[in-house]
Amino acid sequence: MAAPVSGIHGQLLEVTVVGCNKLKDTEWFSRQDPYVCLEYGSSKFRTRTCTDGGKNPTFQEKFVFTLIEGLRELNVVVWNSNTLTYDDFIGTGKIQLHKVLSQGYDDSPWSIQTKTGRHAGEVRLILHFSNANKPPKNHAQSASPVPLAYTYPLQASSARYPPLASAAPYPPQSSGYPYPSAPYPPPHSATYPSQTYPPPAQYPPTPYPPPAGYPPTTYPPPSQPANHYPPGPHQGYPPPY
Repeated sequence: MAAPVSGIHGQLLEVTVVGCNKLKDTEWFSRQDPYVCLEYGSSKFRTRTCTDGGKNPTFQEKFVFTLIEGLRELNVVVWNSNTLTYDDFIGTGKIQLHKVLSQGYDDSPWSIQTKTGRHAGEVRLILHFSNANKPPKNHAQSASPVPLAYTYPLQASSARYPPLASAAPYPPQSSGYPYPSAPYPPPHSATYPSQTYPPPAQYPPTPYPPPAGYPPTTYPPPSQPANHYPPGPHQGYPPPY
């Protein structure tokens, strides 16, 4: 059994009407048009009418109630909407709020009954309470112990390191580094002797003999093909009329 919850007065409870399952059918010739009514204290809400919803209507509507201290149940009533006559009563039920107030969430299906106490179907609701009482967290157990390899003393040891011995100061430096007595000789002060190379020997041009001329070749004129066919007689066009 859940622990009693206190201090809920004025806080908000969210109720989502998802739908109904296997409702009692109050129609003979057509499909019924169910809707759901919620009552908590003086607050009353009504869903839209699910036209032709029949036995398994769907709503998906959310409502917000302001909680009252000491009131731990919600009333739900399912009706069938009629146009010409009064609406037909299908069933009613009590929604207990102990689970949602202690755990913050409840999506259990709730059974509804007729006036004679017979089963009339189920109502599917989703209850959400954001300020549910949660068990306090034990910080002493959740805190991970510090490994010994990383522990450090809180206070430094009284023994201090001995002060460094005052060493004699370095002797003051002279005005500047001494310059060498003799300047460095300039590199390669003596110029290299100019060396004169003899001009390259002139090679005499080699006279190549002209190529030997080929004797002119005379070809006989091409022979004319003989006309083996005698010339035909000259035929003129007949004179015009």
